[in-house]
Amino acid sequence: MARINPWINFNGNAEEAFTFYKSVFGGEFTKITRFKDLASQGSHVSDADAEKIILISLPIGMNSILMANDVPSSMGTVSENENRSKISVSADSKEEADAIFDGLSAGGEVEVPMSEGAWGTYFGMLRDKYGIEWMVEFAAT
Repeated sequence: MARINPWINFNGNAEEAFTFYKSVFGGEFTKITRFKDLASQGSHVSDADAEKIILISLPIGMNSILMANDVPSSMGTVSENENRSKISVSADSKEEADAIFDGLSAGGEVEVPMSEGAWGTYFGMLRDKYGIEWMVEFAAT
């Protein structure tokens, strides 16, 4: 079956955001590549972008990888408050859903508190302190 691995663009704080996500989900980064690593392969990289992240990845659960990069200065900035997508997290229990929701919402904005949803799942929505929108749910089967 196909897997979906969300990819997020940041304005220079991808590593900070992913350190935060690691504190919520656990695990270890499987890849951190900086723009300066491209310079060693013959590509020109500006001093302003050298330490920025071109790829960072964090496995979440058994089959998902959350990935991101910083947008190079030459491409302008990402409008973090106009994100039109949400990342959906399916938890294995209400307790796990609450822990993930509480962790991600720290310093962010709760849009829908965790509660029993009309469609039969335990559900909540938030925008984290980096402007990324999340949906967290637990569906008892």
